[in-house]
Amino acid sequence: MSADLPLGLVEQVREHLAREPGDLTPHRVARALRDTGRPVGDATVLAVHEVLRRDVVGAGPLEPLLALPGVTDVVVNGPDQVHLDRGRGLERSDVRFADDAAVRRLAQRLASLGGRRLDDASPYVDLRLSDGTRFHAVLAPLARPGTAISLRVPRRGGFDLDALVAAGALDPAVAQLLDRVLAARLAFLVSGGTGTGKTTLLAALLARLPTDQRLVVVEDASELRPDHPHVVGLEARPANAEGAGAVDLRTLVRQALRMRPDRLVVGEVRGAEVVDLLAALNTGHEGGCGTLHANSARDVPARVEALALAAGLGREAAHSQLASAVDAVVHLARDRSGRRHVAQVAVPVQRPDGLVSMEVAVASTPATGLREGPGLDRLLDRLDLAGTDE
Repeated sequence: MSADLPLGLVEQVREHLAREPGDLTPHRVARALRDTGRPVGDATVLAVHEVLRRDVVGAGPLEPLLALPGVTDVVVNGPDQVHLDRGRGLERSDVRFADDAAVRRLAQRLASLGGRRLDDASPYVDLRLSDGTRFHAVLAPLARPGTAISLRVPRRGGFDLDALVAAGALDPAVAQLLDRVLAARLAFLVSGGTGTGKTTLLAALLARLPTDQRLVVVEDASELRPDHPHVVGLEARPANAEGAGAVDLRTLVRQALRMRPDRLVVGEVRGAEVVDLLAALNTGHEGGCGTLHANSARDVPARVEALALAAGLGREAAHSQLASAVDAVVHLARDRSGRRHVAQVAVPVQRPDGLVSMEVAVASTPATGLREGPGLDRLLDRLDLAGTDE
């Protein structure tokens, strides 16, 4: 809200306009101001009109933040805490809401734009807006210090691999190695924590694939937009208000296998679909890939094991499937300044006890540069077996 407007003025005008439904125009705002006994200067009318317009169009007061160059996330923690991320970690903005009711109204309006309900009976929602923005909200009092909103902004135009190298997120030698992984049709996972750029890197890699390859992308919410001419996207669907109509990722992975994919891509492996993905990669679907939440490349086997166990696949079977299905893991991290970068490329190795551990092929940080690891020879052997050149 504009700091020049008297406290409570906008709410008075809002309540007055609500008594007589109609289009939001400066003329109606001026009349409402007169009826409430307020001054009706042009500057006041236009300021109140703009605040109310933002309340019913787009993302309201958050719209200017979403339009800033480089913004990847905007998060709201109640009316007084609005943060944004421009690739350097979260920073607090000057945007404020009048009260939690204003945050709640915005959250409910955005949910309705996605065809979902958000109220005390259904106090949280997760969906994709029409422009591709990922929207999540939890109403107070479940969320403290107030209604929480999280917006993940799709990158306009997308990064390509060269841009990631130029930005310092990717060592040039690692970029060349990943190009070889793609050309050899090795299966790989992109791992990392929240906000490390997994989707951005995967989209950049998929954009490097030959244009005659058919990519079938399965996602919980459509975020992966590779710059490639032949992409078919399948998006999961939650149950409706009656609890019916849900379509989960596992079902979509199975459907994708019947769609003649040259590359099967799971935007984020987070549940039982890991079983079907590993099975697909073990039965002739070369070059498949996906992203996975993990704190390090070393933690990937444990993460896959946990997801597979929840889906009914035993520990030994999960590790055996992982060892034969996945050729490489590309792990992303943030440095202390918040900058994202590819930290490791690792290969899974099955130990004598049948469990899988990860061997680092290369490691890189902006401070120390590139270092070779014990897994590099193993990765190069896999590339040589697949017939790629140095």
